[in-house]
Amino acid sequence: MHRFLPTWPLLTFLLSGAMLAAAHAFQRFGGLQPCPLCLDQRNWHWGVVGLSLLMLLALRFRPGFARWAAGLIGLVLLGSAGQGLFHVAVEQHWVIYQCAAGGANVGALDFNALGDKPIDIPACDEIAWSMFGISMAGYNFLVSLAAALASFAVSLLPERRS
Repeated sequence: MHRFLPTWPLLTFLLSGAMLAAAHAFQRFGGLQPCPLCLDQRNWHWGVVGLSLLMLLALRFRPGFARWAAGLIGLVLLGSAGQGLFHVAVEQHWVIYQCAAGGANVGALDFNALGDKPIDIPACDEIAWSMFGISMAGYNFLVSLAAALASFAVSLLPERRS
């Protein structure tokens, strides 16, 4: 087994944890409230965090499972990339998507009665922040796709000969 295989779940755990930390920092310190599609993207990274921890535990008992672990994590990262790409398509108006913030069920509720501060749910098709012309959803797509491809590559690493 290649020596890099057993450490891959730890690296994906750290990567998705960093993505979640960055998203929460933008929300907490930057004042950028997430839209429903942003929250969906976070769910994929929580899935990577959970699966990575599960795979780290499984590899303690079944080291030969490392290739499958890398492949499974790659699939979840690919889902994250897909969600990010869909959000970019909504932001660029390539697709028409009725954001859950404007749905009939949410509009009928008075969230402002819950507290002192009004709750503003941003629209999914508005870019709240971008750098070099790439939105946060775009960066999520790029990082998740690169990590998914790397995960698939790790799962296909050749066997080491002793």
